[in-house]
Amino acid sequence: MSLRVAVVDYQSGNLASAARGLQLAALRNGITADIFITSQPEELRRADKIVLPGQGAFADCAAGLASVDGLEAALLESVTAGAPFLGICVGMQLMAERGLEHAVTPGFGWIHGEIAKMQVGTQRLPHMGWNELQFEPGAHKLLEGLHPGDHAYFVHSYALSAGRPEEIIATTDYSGEIVAMVAKDNWAGTQFHAEKSQEVGLTILGNFLSWSP
Repeated sequence: MSLRVAVVDYQSGNLASAARGLQLAALRNGITADIFITSQPEELRRADKIVLPGQGAFADCAAGLASVDGLEAALLESVTAGAPFLGICVGMQLMAERGLEHAVTPGFGWIHGEIAKMQVGTQRLPHMGWNELQFEPGAHKLLEGLHPGDHAYFVHSYALSAGRPEEIIATTDYSGEIVAMVAKDNWAGTQFHAEKSQEVGLTILGNFLSWSP
């Protein structure tokens, strides 16, 4: 049976790039998967796995998701029922309790902490480019096949603050420690753009497709 993987379309994020990355990861791992982009709540409810990309401001992405009738409710219902979820960039940020970009905006509340502007001293914002991932080997299924020091591609000015250590599975350094990946139960997220992170990103996407939390 083909694995049904929904990429959520709420007019934010690199939807086509995320779908292509998932398709390539499925092919490379011998996984039969139907990867589809959708804004239809019923299609989301029928999906086996859900990917939420996102780029831009937290508040704008939250508003965009809420503006599609029934879409957020279907997302929350499916993930609460156990569908594995992967948030990418702002899609990961929406997993937090709230975002502080432009306004105080509630998130899903799946992980502890808030999305706050990065404190980077004299470094530039946004944090843009390739940075090393740091993690403990064996920390999570999504990191299998990767090594501490592997690089991923970041573009962001806000990041998770006051997160719980047990929910943080990878970090990077940009004038201090920045949360790069989170995971809890059947939820996971990458602050970096997995779909733009070449071999590292394809490995993570492939691991997500085979992940059975």
